[in-house]
Amino acid sequence: MSHLMTRRAFLGRAAAVPVGIGMMRRGLRRKPLMFYAGTYTDNGSEGIYQCVFDASSGAIEVLGATGGIENPSYLALHPTRPLLFAVSETTEFGGAEGGGVYAYAIESEDGALRELNAQPTHGGAPCYVSTTRDGEYVLVANYLGGNVAAFPVESDGRLAAASSIQQHEGSSVNARRQEAPHAHCIIPDPEGAHVLAVDLGIDQVVIYRLDGGKLTRVGAADLHPGAGPRHVAFHPSGSMAFVINELDSTITSFRYAEGAMEPLETISTLPSDFEGTNICADIHVSADGRFVYGSNRGHNSIVVLAVAESGSLDVIQHISTGGDWPRNFALDPTGQFLLAANQRSDNIVVFAIDLESGSLRETGSEISLPSPVCIRFRV
Repeated sequence: MSHLMTRRAFLGRAAAVPVGIGMMRRGLRRKPLMFYAGTYTDNGSEGIYQCVFDASSGAIEVLGATGGIENPSYLALHPTRPLLFAVSETTEFGGAEGGGVYAYAIESEDGALRELNAQPTHGGAPCYVSTTRDGEYVLVANYLGGNVAAFPVESDGRLAAASSIQQHEGSSVNARRQEAPHAHCIIPDPEGAHVLAVDLGIDQVVIYRLDGGKLTRVGAADLHPGAGPRHVAFHPSGSMAFVINELDSTITSFRYAEGAMEPLETISTLPSDFEGTNICADIHVSADGRFVYGSNRGHNSIVVLAVAESGSLDVIQHISTGGDWPRNFALDPTGQFLLAANQRSDNIVVFAIDLESGSLRETGSEISLPSPVCIRFRV
């Protein structure tokens, strides 16, 4: 039996173990939640999986999958319309050099997707996609291309050709990983006035304005040489931002205001006694702004940090992700659970969040899924 058939057979069963959490708060949402999982498709994956998550028990069930896209490694949902966008993390698209970005209509309650169209991203290995706050543009970061691009969203949900492409320049001290720009993340700020593009290759967060579909650089925040910044997440107040640095396994906190970033503190994501090889991946902030979570690949853990009003960070926990290579993770919309996507061990593992301390505990709930690398909840 093929690997793919084995997965299908597995997914045909209930794919998770229900668990009692015993930490519900009154008023928290209990109905099942929909999420999508992006994957790499060289390991038997069918593409983008739609899943349902039970916020009462922590159980997961796979409802279906959408194929026809290679390596849909990162996903974004439109803020107001039933649309999903996915990058195709490739180096060739439509016979030309570079990757692609796809638009899908969400057609039913079970989250089934219908492809609308796709556009070239004008750079190799696109690894991040997001939307502007108003949903009028899709933003893409091209890792190998070392550039970022904006795409208008048309009235029917299709993507128009890129309205702006901005090439980053430079390099940094790590000769193997920072020989050129490597854009790794692009998101709007909380007010929607600026766009932040995190570039691992040049140790910078490049700051843009987006006006009439055109990205215009207005500044940059420098990280320490060799940091290799990968992702950025905002505090819910909008006054702070947190950058996880892939290459030296650190997190840097920033004061943020109107497109200006002031560094506050840098802290390790690893235990002091860890001696192995590690690179960081994803970062998220709790809805109340009290905690920051980051993923370690190699140590294969989630680090939990408490956030002070000053922006300083204090490590309160390291916990195994229950698998290998946690490239991405997500906090569920109720704030009660963290779902870790372990790329190399082909599983998504569910953790309960203590709402007072921010710490995580294993629930015993997980699901097998080939090469999961992105989780996006539909809210």
